[in-house]
Amino acid sequence: MKSLVLERKDELSLRDVPEIDREEAALGPRDVRIKLHTVGICGSDVHYYTHGKIGQFEVKAPMILGHEASGTVIETGGEVQHLKVGDRVCMEPGIPDPNSKATRLGMYNVDPAVRFWATPPVHGILRPTCVHPAAFTFKLPDNVSFAEAAMVEPLAVGVHAATKARVRPGDIAVVLGAGPIGLVTALSALAAGCARVYVTDLAEKKLEIAASLSRAIVPVHAGKANLAEKVHAETEGWGADIVFEATGSPKAAAGVFEALAPGGCVVMIGGQPDPIQYDAGAAMVREARVENIFRYAHVFPRCVAMLASGAIDVKPLITRTFDFDESVRAFEIAASAPPADVKMQIELPQ
Repeated sequence: MKSLVLERKDELSLRDVPEIDREEAALGPRDVRIKLHTVGICGSDVHYYTHGKIGQFEVKAPMILGHEASGTVIETGGEVQHLKVGDRVCMEPGIPDPNSKATRLGMYNVDPAVRFWATPPVHGILRPTCVHPAAFTFKLPDNVSFAEAAMVEPLAVGVHAATKARVRPGDIAVVLGAGPIGLVTALSALAAGCARVYVTDLAEKKLEIAASLSRAIVPVHAGKANLAEKVHAETEGWGADIVFEATGSPKAAAGVFEALAPGGCVVMIGGQPDPIQYDAGAAMVREARVENIFRYAHVFPRCVAMLASGAIDVKPLITRTFDFDESVRAFEIAASAPPADVKMQIELPQ
């Protein structure tokens, strides 16, 4: 029952974690036990590996990594009605306190008590099995693969961002960053009704992948072209209705209003560990609306439905797959940030 364990900053191992077996030996009446199949490598997993912390969340004890997952139900609690043994599923990794004010208001993702896989001190799921609440476990249609299902978690961020942006049919959008979150945000913006989405990055290969996703995606190399000038030139000087910041770069975040149209919306997705420059004057003269994203809420079923219908295709974003026994090497490669890779995944033994 080996798991991928972050022992401390820069040190990973594949080993047994006996406390997990003890904690999950008993199944609650509303829980399911899941045999994991595919787990995506997220930027936050890599950041914990290379830095040992993200903001206030610090790895102070060994922690199992992984939170983007799919698998098969192998046991159900006595009160579970909508799932059965053998169902293929994906899982929402954040479990809030059902009695908190945030949860009661429908904002369970910002519940301070939320327990999120692979966020210290909560273990993740790069391991053979896990126990999870059935309410946060979603059955997969037959035409959605385990690999696609493990993409639901990052896709949920993009769908949540598009929802917060209040996309209207025909909107023009900009996505800063062509990493996994930037690209799922571009796909989500198009699915929500955008007519055109400009995607900018410094990596040529990622921009090639972005362009391959849709004729409505316009790649812009951030080092070779002025994004704001291009957007204004192609919108009769008006600008983009929505700008999604998905880089986490202070420099990129400082310029979010440059390409924005009057009355437009900026959606901040990329995490910023430190305070950033904010051009209040540029925001004011545009009467810009600014939204902030923290994970997602209420969107997993929508994501699964869009994958099943073909409204969104995430398969081109999965650029490399590793066997579980290659997990340490997979993280070493991910930490090197290969420019040709978007999403790497790990498959567990079946």
